[in-house]
Amino acid sequence: MTDQPKTTVITGAGSGIGLTTALHFARLGNRVFAGDVHYSHEAKQTLRAAGVETSLCDVRQVADINQLIDAAVQETGQIDALVNNAGVGLVAQIENVSEDDWQRVVDTNLKAAFFGCKSAIAHMVTQPTGGSIVNVASNAGLLPRSHDPVYSISKMALAGLTKSLALCHSKDKVRVNAVCPGPVERTNMIEENFADRPDRQAVVRELIAASPLARAWDRMISPEEVAESIAYLCSDGARMISGTCIAIDGGKSLGVPPPAE
Repeated sequence: MTDQPKTTVITGAGSGIGLTTALHFARLGNRVFAGDVHYSHEAKQTLRAAGVETSLCDVRQVADINQLIDAAVQETGQIDALVNNAGVGLVAQIENVSEDDWQRVVDTNLKAAFFGCKSAIAHMVTQPTGGSIVNVASNAGLLPRSHDPVYSISKMALAGLTKSLALCHSKDKVRVNAVCPGPVERTNMIEENFADRPDRQAVVRELIAASPLARAWDRMISPEEVAESIAYLCSDGARMISGTCIAIDGGKSLGVPPPAE
């Protein structure tokens, strides 16, 4: 008799870190339920070929989040892991931020994770083995950044949510952790950096230079590296880890790096 596969729900799974993480969990033998507001044809085909079940999900709508998680539980009888990955950026100073801008960023980056956690925890507390939640924050959740204050606020709050819920639900064997990536290649957020810059390679060099380890390896962080860390936090090997916020940023959040030689 074989053990039942673990059930994992991932938001923002149509591209970038979310897509890579969904495929990684599927390779590990998980039943993966992916939600996103939009999938390219290629992304949907790739996910379905890997056995990932895809659904349209606007994480700003609590009903959509509940439906995604409830569908996974109804089909498999459990939810072992939730990855709150959906997120949007906003490069703008406070004087240029509209109420709609604020609402879009906070609803997507924070409200969605809060209600995703609420929905998943309601099921996890009834399970003998509890469950694991990983919130995808950012190095902007570990230190403020001057170019995107609203985004930084949303990710700092997400780090706080992670620690608070970890403390609240350790008694239920529910673990809540966060990963704080950046800069990660092949993501929509990184692509926004290239939108109005004619020299793509120059932008890449700037991003690499901002992270001491990225600079040492002469490359950006890969989505696969983030996915592997998420998978570890959801694994049995991390059963005693909760409330952590792991920086996967090449040392960017450590402080001002030494000058390049």
